[in-house]
Amino acid sequence: MNLALFDLDHTLIPLDSDYEWGQFLVRVGAVDPDEFAKRNAAFYAQYEAGTLDPVEYLEFALGTLAQFPRKQLDAWRRQFMEEVILPDIRPAATDLVKQHQRAGDKVAIITATNRFVTEPIAEVFGVETLIAAEPETTAEGEITGKLVGIPTSGPGKVVHTNEWLASQGKSLGSFGRSYFYSDSQNDIPLLSAVTHPVATNPNALLKAHAQAQGWPILTLFDD
Repeated sequence: MNLALFDLDHTLIPLDSDYEWGQFLVRVGAVDPDEFAKRNAAFYAQYEAGTLDPVEYLEFALGTLAQFPRKQLDAWRRQFMEEVILPDIRPAATDLVKQHQRAGDKVAIITATNRFVTEPIAEVFGVETLIAAEPETTAEGEITGKLVGIPTSGPGKVVHTNEWLASQGKSLGSFGRSYFYSDSQNDIPLLSAVTHPVATNPNALLKAHAQAQGWPILTLFDD
């Protein structure tokens, strides 16, 4: 059995689900449009530049979720999936995931975005294992606004991957081949830890690094 890990945003989908969720909240009138859009755009620019403080951003994102009852959040999430995510699911991406599944590989999506936003997206891809930023919830399922554990970004992806595999008595070295598909230089730590890193729809910084390292470059979509 081999291991296939996938980043989500700009890797399996041609957008940033976290950013788009924020823009969706603005459109439905859930948050102050000027202030929220300004902060959301600033955080996204920091992410693209590789300067984002993941804890600061997650506290902002999860704090926004905590303002609303879970029933309302779930209704908005269904609308978000229908209007934003599903129209942008690409066959090339779903085919790549299915290729690994048909080969019998252990498959997981690991994303810096929180589980609330990404769980239904992983379901669309038919991936049962989702490693994502974990929002703290009450016994009733309400989101408190706090993060559980460390962020699933940068070196944190390596930590979370190792913990997940260790819980099953495995490690990265347990697999003949371990793949990780990602678009961003933020994921170089995990890309460097697997045997088969694949720069997927890479941004300029990751593309340059991949070329220098001799890593394969895969284009699933151009937008």
